[in-house]
Amino acid sequence: MLALLHTSPLHVPVFDALRDEHHPGLELRHRVDPDLLARARREGPEAVAVDVTAALRRAVDADVRAVLCTCSTIGEVAERAAAELGVPVIRGDRPMAAEAVATGPRIAVLATVESTLPPTLALLADEARRADRPVHARAQVVPGAWTRFEAGDIEGCARLVAAAADAVTDADVIVLAQASMASAATFTTTTVPVLSSPRPGLAAAARSARAPLG
Repeated sequence: MLALLHTSPLHVPVFDALRDEHHPGLELRHRVDPDLLARARREGPEAVAVDVTAALRRAVDADVRAVLCTCSTIGEVAERAAAELGVPVIRGDRPMAAEAVATGPRIAVLATVESTLPPTLALLADEARRADRPVHARAQVVPGAWTRFEAGDIEGCARLVAAAADAVTDADVIVLAQASMASAATFTTTTVPVLSSPRPGLAAAARSARAPLG
């Protein structure tokens, strides 16, 4: 079984659909805690580190083989909690970051909330060090997109993000920093590769959950 920690209930059907399409038979257990993101936005991710660990601990029982944190803002603090939990904690955006670094050095990062930018840029720098590849990442928040997402206007949010992606002309790859932005890729017309985290993140977590014990 794979447990997932989300900061929005809107992620649940997205990951269920990806499981049904790519990982049939994988049992998912969802835990949603919007307050973690709300506080991290106000106070910074480190301010909620203890609460993230507690939320992850509540998500883990004898049947859970791994945990996937789908929120990029708290992903770093979630990843660090693995040592206390006894099971792997997969940061949902790490596989996407590794792919971005492998694609090219000029990385454009789009986000809908400011709090996502520092951890995402730090993650890209970490993956660049691991791969021993130079990168130049720049980031921007898409105005108005988060307001639409919070209101439940998923398509409106996606179209704003897609328009911002289409305006990027001097990058080798575009990173959609948050899982909530993934559907924007369906509306883009740019020839620059556009990466999002849900599919590769779930794939990495599924591999971990299905890995032999011991």
